Amino acid sequence: METNNWIFALTLSLCAGLSTGLGGFLVLLFRTTNKKFLSVALGFSAGIMIYLSFMEILPDAKSHLILSMGEKAGGRITLLAFFTGVLFIAVIDKLIPTLKNPHEMHMIEEVDECEVSVEAQKLMKTGVLTALAITIHNFPEGLATFISGISQPKLGIAIAIAVAIHNIPEGIAVAIPVYCATGSRKKAFYYSLLSGAAEPLGAVLAFLFLAPYINATVLGFIFAGIAGIMVYISFDELLPTARLYGEHHLTIYGLLSGMFAIGICLLLVF
Repeated sequence: METNNWIFALTLSLCAGLSTGLGGFLVLLFRTTNKKFLSVALGFSAGIMIYLSFMEILPDAKSHLILSMGEKAGGRITLLAFFTGVLFIAVIDKLIPTLKNPHEMHMIEEVDECEVSVEAQKLMKTGVLTALAITIHNFPEGLATFISGISQPKLGIAIAIAVAIHNIPEGIAVAIPVYCATGSRKKAFYYSLLSGAAEPLGAVLAFLFLAPYINATVLGFIFAGIAGIMVYISFDELLPTARLYGEHHLTIYGLLSGMFAIGICLLLVF
C-alpha cells in the first residue's frame, strides 16, 4: 500500500475521532443546546451510515467474498460477517457500565446546573471514565474509517463524515462532568478533544495487526463486519438519541436527507 493512502486514511480517522472536541467546543462557546439541529444532524448521520452499509459496503464485501469463495459460500460468509460485526459492537456496548455509557442525551444547559464542590473529584472521575468509554466504543468506527480510507477513499470520506457528526454529542457527554468538576470550560474542551485522539491510534494498531493477513476474503469479511457495526450504531444509538433531542419527524427528515445526500455525493462528487 502506498504511503499516501496511509496518510489519507489516518487523516480521515483522526478528523472523525477528534470531532468529539466539537462537542466540548459547543460547551465552551454556547449556553443553550440547539436540540432541533442535533436531532436532524444525528438522523442525517444515521442516514449516511445505513445507506452506505446496505448500498455500498455490504455489496462490495459480498463481491470480494464471492470472488474468493464462490457464489454460495461467499453469500453465507457475508451474512455471517455482517452479524459478527453487529455482535461485536453490541458486546462492547454491553461491557460499558450503564452509568458511564456516553449514549445518553446531554444538554449544554447542564453546566449551569452543576456546582463545583466537594464532589469535584467524583465528577472528574466520571468525565475521565466517560472519555475512556467513548474511546473503547468508538474504536470499531476508527477502524472502519481507516480501512475504508485505504481501500476505497470515497467510502472512507463518507464514513468519516457520519462518524464525525455522531461524535459531537459524545464530546458533550465528556465535557459536562469535567466542567462541573473544575469550573473550567477550557478543560472541558480539552478532555473532550483528547477522548477522540486515541481512536485513530487504535485503528492503526489494529490494522497493523491485520495487515499481514489481508486478502480478498479477509477484506470482504472486514467490510461486511463494518456494515454490521454501522447499522447497529445507527439503530441503537443515533436514531434513539436523535428522537430524544427533537421531534420524531425531524429525525426522519434528517435520516432521509442523509441517505439522499450521500447517494448524490457518491454519484456526482466522489
